[in-house]
Amino acid sequence: MADNIRWGLDNPHPFSKMKTELIWEGKYDEYGNRRAVDVAGSAMPLQKIETVDQPRSEAAASGQIELFEKENKRLDDFRNMLIWGDNKLVMASLLKDFKGKIDLIYIDPPFDVGADFTMSVPIGDEKETVEKDQSVLEMVAYRDMWGKGTDSYLHMMYGRLVLMRELLSENGSIYVHCDWRVNSHLRCLLDEIFGAANCINEIIWKRRSGILAQSRQYGASTDTILFYSKTSEYTFHSPLSKKGAEDYIAERFKYVDQNERRYRLSPIVSPSYSSSLIYEYKGYKPPMKGWSCSKKTMEMWDREGKLVFPKDKNRRIQRKQYLDEWKGRPIQTFWDSIPPINPQAIERLGFATQKPEALLERVIKVSSNEGDLVADFFCGSGTTGAVAEKLGRRWIMADLGRFAIHTSRKRLIDVQRNLYKDDKPYRSFDVYNLGRYERQWWQKERLQGADKEHRRVVMEFYRAEPLPNAAGLLHGRKGPAFVHVDGIDSIFTRDELRAVVKAAREAGAKEIHCLAWEFEMDLRLVCHELEAAEGVKIKLIPIPREIMEKNRKNPPPFLEVAVLEAEPVYRSKAGKTLTPALSQRERETTVDIKLTKFLPSLAEVPSKELEVLKERAIKSGFDFIDFLAVDFDWHEGKPFEHHWQDYRTRRDRSLKTVSTLGYDKYPKKGEYTACVKVIDVFGCDTSITVDIKV
Repeated sequence: MADNIRWGLDNPHPFSKMKTELIWEGKYDEYGNRRAVDVAGSAMPLQKIETVDQPRSEAAASGQIELFEKENKRLDDFRNMLIWGDNKLVMASLLKDFKGKIDLIYIDPPFDVGADFTMSVPIGDEKETVEKDQSVLEMVAYRDMWGKGTDSYLHMMYGRLVLMRELLSENGSIYVHCDWRVNSHLRCLLDEIFGAANCINEIIWKRRSGILAQSRQYGASTDTILFYSKTSEYTFHSPLSKKGAEDYIAERFKYVDQNERRYRLSPIVSPSYSSSLIYEYKGYKPPMKGWSCSKKTMEMWDREGKLVFPKDKNRRIQRKQYLDEWKGRPIQTFWDSIPPINPQAIERLGFATQKPEALLERVIKVSSNEGDLVADFFCGSGTTGAVAEKLGRRWIMADLGRFAIHTSRKRLIDVQRNLYKDDKPYRSFDVYNLGRYERQWWQKERLQGADKEHRRVVMEFYRAEPLPNAAGLLHGRKGPAFVHVDGIDSIFTRDELRAVVKAAREAGAKEIHCLAWEFEMDLRLVCHELEAAEGVKIKLIPIPREIMEKNRKNPPPFLEVAVLEAEPVYRSKAGKTLTPALSQRERETTVDIKLTKFLPSLAEVPSKELEVLKERAIKSGFDFIDFLAVDFDWHEGKPFEHHWQDYRTRRDRSLKTVSTLGYDKYPKKGEYTACVKVIDVFGCDTSITVDIKV
């Protein structure tokens, strides 16, 4: 029947009415309606888990805190934010406070479908390294990103770019870093979201040079950076350079005035339309898009004798630009003067996708002002935040990977220290995550709110067999062991552990596996006592966040919690051994913390290396510690405060396992709690509490 339909002027074919549009699976629903980005359903409270002001901590350690508070250059107008979590959820959560307030966004999202993100990380004091996989969460997210090829990548990026546009200020702009694999697709997305008229530039960065290996294609030596604005009123400071400009100077600066000053004639034409630049000056009509300066500036140049007025008023006014005042030629869209990071460079952190600071310095200087808010939602090694901090900008960064957050944290602490040492201003920063709210969102969206369904999903991934009619504390079996799955909103506590172990013993079990999203601190220490008393072997196993990933099929590894033990070290202020014979003044004490044991979980070690590294970890677990921090006056429910810390760097692999602060700021004698945080070389953190008596 359709073959007999005649298309023509009176009956146009449907295709003749279609506009140019990039379509991918998931863009429209089953009824042909455009799928909206779910902002309200994705928004959730951010949890502040750490506060970091390293110079202040060091001043406290040296007893100069009062002097620090009087003379420090810390800016207290804003606390920068480093956020661990899915950037879609992070951005949706930021909208409440930051909608229309971010002045510049730079992102470097994954764009290589076949990328291998395995990297070498150093362990111990020597030059030994071990391979680190992506975290399973990153791996699954990346696989989901490319699960349906370009369709799923575009669907993922579209939702995130829409949120970024909402966060940008009216003067804001965005730089999207990509390569030949996805640049054409991303440009179509950006045209649709920001408008083709707001495409400012396509920048080509030459990131590699020299002879490339022979193959049946040309060597790829460039990346693309797509530069878009939100409106025509975007911030832009023309970048200038004198490098390699000798021929340019000889060709352009060919005029000499009566004072022997060389100059050139420069047009005063705006590259883009702005109504504020449309005005007539001394009878000369403005160019179609307006002059490139305000009327006030034009009058100033006129007074200084820097304008040339042609006799024919239909021609344009030109400006004299003197060579001795010339700051350089405008940088074009081909950036070949910024090399990739040298393997020996101080800024090199060994992060697979790390970009040079010079690249971000150009972007941030051109498209923001001092004090502006800069964001990067695929922050990787933290280059954007590091450069923004050095240039006096505020910043927000987010990443899905623990290792990225850990690398960025260390890097920003170094920036704080260096700025303080050079007597330059800096801002403190806080570390956030989405915590249990992310799980609540998953429970509501995917599990229809049922905790029973949550336990079923967890046991399915754990490959445990559910117990029929399980109503008590025992929910399943795995081999000879019983399995307990804690609630989705719960923290697994000492009391729960005792009840679960008792129930397992009464059921005749010799082993119990306790799976939970969060465990009470120091719970591993209680296990020894219960194992001896009840005769039941206990395994504490964190539930991997990876099971929350949509369309997840294969189980992620379920590994036991890391083991961390520490004890207080008391010293007298006089440096003497504490004895009853000492005077009251001599008996006043300072407190430090000494690590006594650490056994990492090895969650992100490639399986081929797992057995060897297990032996190494048992023999010398401290070699796997990358970062150690202590909060000497920790309170449950409050963010961890960095009173003291030490960490390994590429150039200095040593690590103190006893703090050197000599903390003495407790308000009165009594009992207090210190919290010790250890981050291993894979970016996984473990915390315990230590009882303090002063």
